[in-house]
Amino acid sequence: MTDSAESEKAPGSLTLTPELAAYLAEQVRLQVEEELRKRGLESPRPKRVALIASKGTLDMAYPPLILATTAAAMDMEAAIFFTLYGIDIIKKRTCSDLKVPSLANPAMPVPVPNIVGVLPGMTWMASWMMKDWMKKGGVPTIPDLLDMARENGVRLIACQMSLDVLGIKKEELIDGLEFAGAGAFLDYAAEADITLFV
Repeated sequence: MTDSAESEKAPGSLTLTPELAAYLAEQVRLQVEEELRKRGLESPRPKRVALIASKGTLDMAYPPLILATTAAAMDMEAAIFFTLYGIDIIKKRTCSDLKVPSLANPAMPVPVPNIVGVLPGMTWMASWMMKDWMKKGGVPTIPDLLDMARENGVRLIACQMSLDVLGIKKEELIDGLEFAGAGAFLDYAAEADITLFV
């Protein structure tokens, strides 16, 4: 160790690791909340975002995941309620291979007439094109966005009724999910600052 390095670190001093910094920040937060309680004040709640993902196509999987991960990055609470076909976004078998239908999709950047959209292979081609655009734009894949969401504390909630109706078992889904009905999600969404249905 050099003389300058030794002089910078006093004997018995602590190194501020990310874990220690997080612990200290939590202790400060708890003390602030306790002081607010003593004074009869409420601790300010972070802004809350509640999203509903009801469609399981590639183009409809990106919006709720991007919005939720962005909200988490902005220190907002965020939750996505996956219901009906939106369950495909969180299924192990389908999350990495979602498709974009070319048939009757007038918003496609390359317009595809319906007569062409019904041809075999058109859904594969449209899906490949969208994945390529996203990759070139530096947008993470759906599995990567799901990982980012979980790592940043986004609540991923699978609709229990949808699982029952569609006959989907919990083992078929990715890890790190919550399971709840509409009532439980509505309790969360009732206090949301932003609520969106996708």
